[in-house]
Amino acid sequence: MKKIVSVSLGSSTRDHRAVVNLLSEDFDISREGVDGKLDAAIAKVRELDGKVDAIGLGGIDVYLYAGSKRYALRDGLRLLEAAKITPAVDGSGLKNTLERNAVRFMQDELKINLRGKKVLMVSALDRFGMAQALVDAGADVLFGDFIFALDLDKPVRGLHEFEELAEKYLPDACKLPFQFFYPTGKKQEKPPEPKYPQYYEEAEIIAGDFHFMRQFMPDRLDGKIVLTNTVTPENLEELRMRGVKTLITTTPDFQGRSFGTNVVEAALLALLGKKWADVTSDDYERLLHELNLRPRVVELQR
Repeated sequence: MKKIVSVSLGSSTRDHRAVVNLLSEDFDISREGVDGKLDAAIAKVRELDGKVDAIGLGGIDVYLYAGSKRYALRDGLRLLEAAKITPAVDGSGLKNTLERNAVRFMQDELKINLRGKKVLMVSALDRFGMAQALVDAGADVLFGDFIFALDLDKPVRGLHEFEELAEKYLPDACKLPFQFFYPTGKKQEKPPEPKYPQYYEEAEIIAGDFHFMRQFMPDRLDGKIVLTNTVTPENLEELRMRGVKTLITTTPDFQGRSFGTNVVEAALLALLGKKWADVTSDDYERLLHELNLRPRVVELQR
């Protein structure tokens, strides 16, 4: 049995474990949160190194993408470099494939016409493939990276403008502690503090990282479609109570829980038996096709 562990900077209350079969191979998959403590995450990766088949790095990005450019986060690299033997991944290599597929799934399988749909993309830097696919589908996308990562009321409404701003600000921003941008540890357990409600209200689809969208989420999201990543059963109920119509997660349901992209990428890496640097998007496309991994869809309102 192959063993996959996701070491997450997120809250330990979100930990989960599942045993799944992928291409006739059993996988023991678990997520271990360290409550926002980077040093503890580094120590955990070192402890697991050489003892498991692949390590996922959760609650943090190593690389952010905008257009054809890749930006490395200082803290993400520290965590990645803690693994000397076991391959470690942050999910960014798979996101570009998996999340584009999720947008196609919405159009082809769910018959959602995205042309002209108002989309609030809470964070495009960590999900550039999703953002680009939504734009390519004709959606009217508002890029909320400044709003939700930096708490600045600076909406960006064009892909070109977004890429220019990323090139201007990211080289310096990537040197800052990751917790400066992203809710980690206990911050993920705090109730949402509604802010910038106008951007949620005007959107028909709210897309991107769940913690980014949750931190300022208003009390009511009636009739909205949410396209996101990892959610717990408690998160699902929270969205239901706020009136969300449909939840779509880019990763499938593994025993009652959608794991993060880093977990799925780690499992695929173990199947491929390659180093992360040697894996291509074609490798991921082929495996995703063979596995028939499909987004999870939950209709929240009866």
